[in-house]
Amino acid sequence: MLRKTLAVLIALGLSLLAEAQQPSQPPSQPPVKVNVLNVCSPSPEEQQEIASALARIPKQPLFTQDFEVDRGRSILDQKPTFLQQGDTAQVTSGSATATWVRIRREFSVQAMFSTVQYSFSEDVKNMDETLVFRVRDPKEFLEVAIEDTVSSVTTPAAMLSTNTPARRIKLERFGKSSVVLARCQSSENSAPPDQSPYEPLFQAATAIVANYRNLLGARHTIPDELKRTNLSGTPKLAEKKPVAAAQ
Repeated sequence: MLRKTLAVLIALGLSLLAEAQQPSQPPSQPPVKVNVLNVCSPSPEEQQEIASALARIPKQPLFTQDFEVDRGRSILDQKPTFLQQGDTAQVTSGSATATWVRIRREFSVQAMFSTVQYSFSEDVKNMDETLVFRVRDPKEFLEVAIEDTVSSVTTPAAMLSTNTPARRIKLERFGKSSVVLARCQSSENSAPPDQSPYEPLFQAATAIVANYRNLLGARHTIPDELKRTNLSGTPKLAEKKPVAAAQ
């Protein structure tokens, strides 16, 4: 009887020792969901969502009397947060600066959208436009953003006098990932993708930006405000006093 008891105790001890030596199992981690945006060729459903959102933007809106015009200068070690530039925009590094102007207007309470904001930024390489429409009562989407970019080889007034093609359209949806359509270029190992099916969307976005340039008075306001920003941001040189001749 004693031998049986000792055998049971030894077997139990070995079992506990084996369990203690086994590595502890890590706690189960929740699955991570990653959403990859196909900005070069969105699905037909996403194209329809973009087209529907662009069609809801009013061509002849009723604005309230409230408005806002801001201007400033930013160091380009980071992208200006208010611009939300597209993936194709190039940002100058180092201590370079960009001057910018922002115009905001509010729609009347009957409109689907609450505000429209137009932003223009200029640095030594690029001039960027961003037009953002924010929804008053977000149920399907939150805002629509349209962007375009050109090289700084001309003046802002000359750029604003032409209809620069839209380069990026972003639809920020409510409770879902965003839908983005951007003009894509060729890479080292592949030719540029065929984006001809999306040209009607780009053309519609370009027409919207051109219309709201006129509605917001951007063609005249932007060059004037940029000129004021450059004048106010240029340090004045101290006047040199004549040195008295030695007696």
